[in-house]
Amino acid sequence: MSIEYNPVGWFEIPSPDLEKNQQFFQQAFGFEFEALDMPPYKMAMFAADHSKPGSAGALVQGPDAEPATVGVTIYFGCAEVSAQLEKIAAAGGTVLVEKMSIGEHGFIGMFLDVAGNKLGLHSMS
Repeated sequence: MSIEYNPVGWFEIPSPDLEKNQQFFQQAFGFEFEALDMPPYKMAMFAADHSKPGSAGALVQGPDAEPATVGVTIYFGCAEVSAQLEKIAAAGGTVLVEKMSIGEHGFIGMFLDVAGNKLGLHSMS
């Protein structure tokens, strides 16, 4: 059986203070967002090109959107993990795991966004 698509099609990152977390991601990554209200939720959707590989997603503020440090981890792709972790720290995030090799699969790092979500980074260099 061949896979016709990647397994993840959408993700949501809980953000009790949507504007503050949006500013963090803009400063740390340069991401652009599009606002979307879906009462009782407010979303800031990451700008995405659906013709390219990878998943789209959003920051979400709402009644059951609670930041977490356990459970599922979302990894953001980047050019180089150490340089991205520096930008994350400068934007107010917390570095949890410095750049670490995962062998032939590249490198990872872990951080907390300003809302308290544990997230990851991945690069091949």
